[in-house]
Amino acid sequence: MLSDDTFGEIAALMHGAVGLSLPPHKKALVASRLGQRIQRLGLSGYEAYLARIRGRADADEFQVAVDLLTTHETYFFRERRHFDLLERELSSGPPRSIAAWSAACSYGDEAYSIAMLLTDLEMQGRTRPGWSVLATDISDQVLREAREAVFPAERLRELTPQQLKRHCLRGEGEAEGQVALRDEVASRVAFGRLNLCETIDVPGPFDVIFLRNVLIYFDAPTKAAVVDAVAAQLRPGGLFFIGTAEGRLSSCVPLQPLGPGAYRRAA
Repeated sequence: MLSDDTFGEIAALMHGAVGLSLPPHKKALVASRLGQRIQRLGLSGYEAYLARIRGRADADEFQVAVDLLTTHETYFFRERRHFDLLERELSSGPPRSIAAWSAACSYGDEAYSIAMLLTDLEMQGRTRPGWSVLATDISDQVLREAREAVFPAERLRELTPQQLKRHCLRGEGEAEGQVALRDEVASRVAFGRLNLCETIDVPGPFDVIFLRNVLIYFDAPTKAAVVDAVAAQLRPGGLFFIGTAEGRLSSCVPLQPLGPGAYRRAA
């Protein structure tokens, strides 16, 4: 059984290391997700597991714990209205080369969606060649899978038949039900590991930043600090997106709301 004291120590460890907020009502979730891992490792209980990950003595296992306590549910073109807004904004002026950042990219669905959109806009002459997409996440495991650029077909359910034909290859035989991205898209996304609660060192500034569905894991002070640090990498006039369920932002960076979860950095 996960005691209150041990839960408190795990919560403090996760908050201090990666900014993850685990209030008391998350105790059952922590017990469930770590309990299965503890059984698999053959450990005596939660205290033994805490001893293993405390102090980062076992860095790989600490990362496993982080992955277990965060949810990576995602799919291509999630919250389509953001991509529609991005397309309208990029099509409204003279073509230019775009630098985009998916700051909490998980398995890459979001970053590759951005790359698909920019590929299509380039083909239509609405953006210039030389655009780039940076995708970062704290989890080495999800980054490894993202780089493979192979996904269950269900995760691409929001793509039109034309997009699927342009950008994807359907698996056959043993690979049936899987979809591989064509190299013209997959090769345009650069992946890297980044803890948003540490110093932000990325090759900005960016014209577009997606910071979606990660702020829900942070408490209010951490959320504000992360938003400020990430939004500081945005060019004036650039677009900033958060998850539509993550509420309105309070930021030292001047961000003007454009719609649910969508902002523009003021000049």
